[in-house]
Amino acid sequence: MVDVKMMTLDEQVEYLMQGTEYGDDELKRAMAAELRQRLTEARQEGRPLRIYCGFDPRTSDLHLGHTVPMRKLRQFQELGHEVIFLIGNYTSLIGDPSDQDRLRPLLTPEQTAENGRTYAEQAFKVLDREKTLIRYNADWLSKLSFADLIKLASNFTLQQFLTRENFKLRWERNEPVYLHETFYSLMQGYDAFALHTDIQVGGTDQLFNIVTAARKIMTFLGEKPNIAIILGILPGTDGEVKMSKSLGNHIPLMATPEDMYGKVMNIPDKAMGQFFRLVTRWAPPKITEIERGLAEGRLHPRDVKMILAREIVAIYHSEEAAERAEQAFVRVFQQGERPVDMPEYSFQPGKTVLDVLVDGKLVSSKSEARRLLQQNGVRLDGEILSDANQEFPHPGVLQVGKRRYLRVV
Repeated sequence: MVDVKMMTLDEQVEYLMQGTEYGDDELKRAMAAELRQRLTEARQEGRPLRIYCGFDPRTSDLHLGHTVPMRKLRQFQELGHEVIFLIGNYTSLIGDPSDQDRLRPLLTPEQTAENGRTYAEQAFKVLDREKTLIRYNADWLSKLSFADLIKLASNFTLQQFLTRENFKLRWERNEPVYLHETFYSLMQGYDAFALHTDIQVGGTDQLFNIVTAARKIMTFLGEKPNIAIILGILPGTDGEVKMSKSLGNHIPLMATPEDMYGKVMNIPDKAMGQFFRLVTRWAPPKITEIERGLAEGRLHPRDVKMILAREIVAIYHSEEAAERAEQAFVRVFQQGERPVDMPEYSFQPGKTVLDVLVDGKLVSSKSEARRLLQQNGVRLDGEILSDANQEFPHPGVLQVGKRRYLRVV
């Protein structure tokens, strides 16, 4: 953990700007300068800064990528500032188009309410429950009149929206860009005004919504514009693209300690730096020292990744669970042993290999099962199985990939 009480102002700015990406060095310097000034003013006035991040509950299953802005909120909490966890139960009715090149499906109020309940509970794996204020943006957005919307919209041009990458792609493909999608930025900008915040946290996909829309609307409505803390996007376990459940490269927050540890160990070495900065509790000096050790050859990437995996499991489970997960990983993957505990499946004559893989929940779909069989990724007692339609041979230990086991009895 970071000893924030001993941090100087410069160290606080470095800590809070850790992991930020703006795509423009000048903008990053400007935001860092504004942050320094706002921290100084708050200290002089004897008040905490007010920070928020909005989360649209469009799903109830969170993964590690969702926690990146939460981790930044936690850093502000550690420094004594006021944090608002905003549940976008009104904005989620539209869905943020910022990272989409197609129209998001509309959710019902009932869907967003149910997702919101589980979303907030999972967020407290990162945030300090006692120091977190939860708000819902339907409280003010539902009360805006049509005249209010006209006033807010008068601050923007259609060109500003149509030059955004996601809208531009759809325009060039002659696909529809719906008018209601442009409302999202106005709604998010009004959130910042309604909450009277000093700082707004979001990912790079939120750059337009925060830097352009929110700051402009706050200024228009007579509020001091908030500071944009724009964070990089966490890659998935493939190290290439954004972590996503639909792509299967995600690390679920509800994963077991052993599964979470194993998934972190699967990330490519090149992605470790992003994980250091975006999802750990480590301060810049520690990260710098680790990366220097890797560059100089004093530290082995495998050993560093084990430290990273242990840190992440400890955050979402406990130090004891992280230690057990590490021991299990070493036993199974470094010493070549099978796990002591594994799920069991009753052998049933007539069932095919494909049936057992799906019924035993070793795969998420029949297509994944066929792909693994073709790649020689399925073994029964060490023998490769490759025929999906073959009748399952006999009871034994079924292994899929490196980390999934099923005892067929």
